[in-house]
This record gives sequence, structure tokens and C-alpha cells, in this order.
Amino acid sequence: MMKTVVVTSLLLGALLLNLTNASFNMPSPWGYRCTNGRCVKHLNTGVTGLVTLNQCKLTCGPFGVLWPRPQTASIGTEVVQFLPRNVALVSKVPEQVETLIKEAFDLFKDNLEKYHPYYVAGVGAPWSVPWEPSSATHTLQVVIKVRGLESYLTLQTDESYQLQLVTVGQVTTATISAQNFFGARHGLETILQLVDYHEICDTLMVVTSASIYDSPVFKYRGLLLDTSRNFFSIASIKRTIDAMSANKLNTFHWHLTDSHSFPLYLKSLPNMAYYGAYSSRQIYHPKEVKEVVQYGRVRGIRVLPEFDAPAHVGNGWQWTEQQGLGKLALCVNREPWQSYCVEPPCGQLNLANPNIYLVLGQIYQEIAKLFTPLDLFHYGGDEVNLNCWNTTTEMTSWMKFNNRNLSADDYYRQWSVFQEKSRQLLTSANNDVEVPGIVWTSHLTEKGRVDQYLNNTQYIIQIWSTGEDPLIAELLNKNYQVIFSNYDAWYLDCGVGAWVGAGHNWCSPYKGWQKVYDNNPHDIALNLTGSAHKDLILGGEAALWSEQVDEASLDAKVWPRGAALAERLWSNPLTDWSEAEHRFIHQRQRLLQRGVLPERIQPEWCHQNEGLCYI
Repeated sequence: MMKTVVVTSLLLGALLLNLTNASFNMPSPWGYRCTNGRCVKHLNTGVTGLVTLNQCKLTCGPFGVLWPRPQTASIGTEVVQFLPRNVALVSKVPEQVETLIKEAFDLFKDNLEKYHPYYVAGVGAPWSVPWEPSSATHTLQVVIKVRGLESYLTLQTDESYQLQLVTVGQVTTATISAQNFFGARHGLETILQLVDYHEICDTLMVVTSASIYDSPVFKYRGLLLDTSRNFFSIASIKRTIDAMSANKLNTFHWHLTDSHSFPLYLKSLPNMAYYGAYSSRQIYHPKEVKEVVQYGRVRGIRVLPEFDAPAHVGNGWQWTEQQGLGKLALCVNREPWQSYCVEPPCGQLNLANPNIYLVLGQIYQEIAKLFTPLDLFHYGGDEVNLNCWNTTTEMTSWMKFNNRNLSADDYYRQWSVFQEKSRQLLTSANNDVEVPGIVWTSHLTEKGRVDQYLNNTQYIIQIWSTGEDPLIAELLNKNYQVIFSNYDAWYLDCGVGAWVGAGHNWCSPYKGWQKVYDNNPHDIALNLTGSAHKDLILGGEAALWSEQVDEASLDAKVWPRGAALAERLWSNPLTDWSEAEHRFIHQRQRLLQRGVLPERIQPEWCHQNEGLCYI
């Protein structure tokens, strides 16, 4: 008996000693079997044919852990092990897109490395010698076939792709066929989701066979980040774009400026950032902006600039009187703010001063160069406060001089004149190439007004009211293309304490991922009009307004709820969130591996015990 105790103590001591070594891997007593589409945990007796959790998730159910869910998929039940050093590209693409393909493939290889639990950015992963010799020599060969020359995303881009995985001997061949670079890039993302880390063997594994056809339901799949109310570093913006690409979102909507700050440096108008930035360290310089645009392009994402006007301007415009241009912005930081704007600080452009068009034209000239080639432009255009204009002598005198009264309708007419001049200036700045303009729902789009002020061949309306707003029906019935951002489901900053006064912020409660997932633009249109209006609904976008967010909380605010948005806009499934839950929880884990810090949705136990966390 004593010997047993001594031996047991020695073994325990050795085990404890080994546990101090970071490279020690204790095998799990548990294994998994796919049962009725979910991975069920069992005690691994060594004779039951169980597999690891990661392997089970890759091969269980009709879609494994693919996210967003593809249109059609057939995934094999077997995997083969390999190492990331044995990954090769065979590129069959036009010369014009070859560089993009190679850059995307380099990202693909780096993301393979990130599956290792001890991956270190800039260093890599400490892959050990495989237990099975075949793992060291098995090759994953990626063949990419692209027919088209398209290298910039537009609303007409065909993002579809086909993916075939076949394993013969020591080679698994993954063949992506796509019309253009963007579809091929999505195919690479899907291959990554057919791969995972083998917990026991310290290798990667890939399914041996798969056949997938995929294409997005919606053309526009966006995320808005407001970098005016609080500043976000370029590194945090790039990390956000990385996470977007992992979810096949395709539009980073950059709300660059607002009344709070003007952080964009303009060579022709340096005073805008000088007066408007929070500090000299919180400025986006032209080189950095161009870098972000290209960073998004390689990841299949357009970077869409928004320059909000005529409201939501203020700080950054204080220099114009000293330079002889007169006052171009009114009500800047005016108090009491409740009388002149929706939130502090206030500010609106002075429509009575024609010099606003001189400066606005210069702003557009630089933005068009920084974000070239533009295929869309966001004019902002919401939350104009008529009391600001109506209590400013310069504006009221100008209105009377032009035989206008001071009614709301007359102010709206002048606002629409401003909007038309802005469109012309933007077109001129863009080498006379007109691109669709996007504007928020506003007083100009209210009942009976929109077609008086905005041409439905020139403007796309972004809806930020609720999903029950009858205005949606009017816009669709008048043939306006729309983008949904209804705040009751897709505003990600909601559900926290108020930042002015007490209580909760204005759009509370918090929008859980289930609410985000179930928000279906086609269903909203169907409920309001009797038609899904698939030809007019371009897609949707989640918005993160940054009154109470900076980069310290950015990731957790957006992710993984942004992934729920992504599946809705890519797949638009007929099912609700409950069918997607297991895949969604796993996608959250992937984002963590990619270097994102997403909010935790459930205890780890739920990830390991599918279907048992329910009410």
C-alpha cells in the first residue's frame, strides 16, 4: 500500500512539474461524436471512435462551423493533418489581379498560423515535430481561378465563388473558382473555416472533401465607425477591418468628422485639423488614410467616407473669420445646447455665406483623392436644427433678402439647394464622374417630401429610424434604393448609462446578438409594403456611434455582434438565431484567435457542450 502511495505521489509530482512547462499538453479524457447535427461529449475510453472537439465541429452538421453560412455546402466527415509550411498557391488569374491574389494568400497563410494556441504576432507559432510522419509532408494546395479583371469593389461586383476540396494521397487540393478577386478572397476565408488546430497532435487539420457554392444576398454589408466623437488609432481601425473580412462584410463606413472634432488632415486646409483635432497626436494623415483604403481593398472591403453636412459640423471651422472668409459655421459650441442641436457640441454650416462652397469643394477634392476610386459617397445630411438657423441674424436676414419666410419648408428648400450644390462639387472633385450619394433619413425624407428634394437616381437613403417606421414603405414605393440601419436592432452603442444626465442612453436597451441576427430587411419591407423589394434594398449596416466608446472598448462593442449582422446580410437565412448559435459561438472563438477581443457570449462549458445552454 505504501509503495502505491509513493509511486502515485511521484507521478503526481512529475505531472505537477510538467504542468509548469508551457509546452506540456495534457490529453483530454473527453471525446466528441456528431449526433443529430451537434457535437456530443463522451468519456474517451480509447475504443469508442471519438474525435477532438475541433474535428467534430469542422465536420458536424450541414455547414460545420462555416460563418457566414454558405448558400449550399457538402462537407466530408474526415480530416487530414498538415503543417502550415506545406501550403502552396497555384494562381490562374489575370496579371492585373495577381498582386492582390498573392497579398490575400499571404494573409491566408498568416491566419493559418494563428490557429496555434501559442501563436505570437510577428513571431509565428511553435509547431512541433508531428506524431504522425504523414502530417509533416501532407500538402494543402490552393488553386485560384479568376476570370475577370475587377480589382475595386462596386455595387455591381459579383462576389460569388465555388470551392471544391479533394484529397488524393498526400495532397489536399482546394480549388476556388470566381468571377473576380473579391469572390476568390471570400473563398480563401471559407477554406480557413474548413481548417482548425488538432489539439492532440499539434498540427493543423483540414476536411478531406467539400463542395461549396456561395454568394451574398445583399450587395452592401457594412459597419459604421464614428471617429469624431472619440479618436480611434489606425491600428484599431485595421483590426476592425480584419474582423470584418473574417465575416465577409464589405463596407467600412468611416464617419470621419462631426461637430466634436475634425481629425482629418487636409493639405489644402490644414486649419481644419489644427483647430478641430483633439490633439496633434489624434489626426489621420493622408498617408494613413490611403493605407487604410488599400488595407481594406486587399481584404475585400470598400472604405466609404462620410463627410456629414450641413449639420454635425463645428469644431475645426473656427478659423474662417480670421482668414477673411466670414463665419462658415453657426452655433458652434453654443449654449444651452438643447436649443440648437441634438447633443453637445452644436454646429451647422452657414448657408448664407457662399464661401462654404469654396471650402467644401476643397474638402471634397482631397477626400476624392484619398479614397480613390470612389464608387459611393456619404453626405450625412441628418439632424439639422432649424432653431440654430432661425436664431442667427445672418441666416434670417439672408432668407428675407431672398424673399423667403422663416418657415420649416423654406429652410428645407434651402437645405436641398445646398445638397444639390454639394453633389455637384463632389462630382467635380471626382473628375466629373458621378457616384451614388448616400444620405441619412432626415427632415428631407419625411412623409411627402423626399421626392421634392432628392432624386431617386442619384441618392441612396440610409434608414436609421425603427424597423416599423411607415416612412420605409414610402421610400420603397417611390423607388428609392435603401440601406437599413434601423436603430432598434443595428445600433451597437445602445444599452448603457446616459452620457448627458442620468438614466440610460436614448436608444436603450442593449441589442443582443440574437436581435441583430433576426433583423431581416426583406421581412421589414414585406410587413410594411407587401413586397420584399429585393431590387431596392441594397443591404444593411450596423453603426457604432462613439459617444461612449473608444478603442479600449471597440472590439467588445462590435464583436461578435458584427458577425451576427454579417450572416444576416450574406445568407439572409429563413431560420432565426437559434439555428446559428453553435456556429456563432465558434466564430467568436475564431475572432479571438485573429487578435480581436470580442465580448464573451457564454461560458466555455457551453462551447464544449452544444445544446445544453438553453431555457
